Amino acid sequence: MPRLIRSFTSLSFLIALLAGLTVATAQGQEDSVEIEKVVDGIYMITGRGGNIGLSVGDDTAFLIDDKFAPMTENIMAAVATVTDKPVEFVINTHWHGDHVGGNENFGKAGTVILSHDNVRKRMAAPDARRVGDGREPYPDDALPIITFDSAVTFHLNGQTFRAYHPPRAHTDGDAIIHFESHNVIHMGDVFFSGLYPFIDIASGGSVDGFIAAMEGGLALADEDTKIIPGHGPLSSKEDLAASIAMLKEVKRRVAAGIASGKSLEDLLADEPLADLEEAWAWRFINGKRIYTAVYNDLSSAGE
Repeated sequence: MPRLIRSFTSLSFLIALLAGLTVATAQGQEDSVEIEKVVDGIYMITGRGGNIGLSVGDDTAFLIDDKFAPMTENIMAAVATVTDKPVEFVINTHWHGDHVGGNENFGKAGTVILSHDNVRKRMAAPDARRVGDGREPYPDDALPIITFDSAVTFHLNGQTFRAYHPPRAHTDGDAIIHFESHNVIHMGDVFFSGLYPFIDIASGGSVDGFIAAMEGGLALADEDTKIIPGHGPLSSKEDLAASIAMLKEVKRRVAAGIASGKSLEDLLADEPLADLEEAWAWRFINGKRIYTAVYNDLSSAGE
């Protein structure tokens, strides 16, 4: 599935893909990528934006997410180092631009794009993406053409893998991909390894859903499981457990702060996460930002 797509040779596919690029590919360091073997037949592609998962085998090349549009050429070059099969499928773990930005390029080349139902809905919304000084929906070629509501299972490349939807976690459209046959999990942005997570409340995310989704991934893992996070290095069950413990502690401190009756401004002035900053803060999410997000989520839930 589909047989017409399988008629592409890897060379003709790459020509079609590059001809359809909507943004000139930057050759600078910021758009370079690296590919890392996870287990036989499964790889992780890193670089600017969210981590990509790659399944390869006798059938096809299957991507999990596709970063930003200008990176497509470098992503395809990385794929070509481990397989001569065309990329016939991309599944999006959620709708953020650093995970779906390459969709239009792949869609124009004939790749089948899949996602949870809410990813397509959010990408098709009038204000989905920033363009210049305005906002507009993603073009049709970028939209997933197959969507699911709870789970879907694939049998490709000698692998069995299942994408399932944890409700209201990072967003309202997350997908976690579990390679059951190879003991690998791609968590998408439900797992920021070694980092404070971004919980997108405006896109339907929630702290309780985020914790529950991470715990769901943890329940699938054993000591040998390889876990691909949405951001951060290739990880283990122990790394995921540490992130869960951290977010539960942040939630506990925020809940205690709310119970004290202090304003958010006064709580932040006390630097309630100061002892966690060195281990977990990064350029996008510091203690102030994660505390504020959790505070707003818990406060609205109590209304």
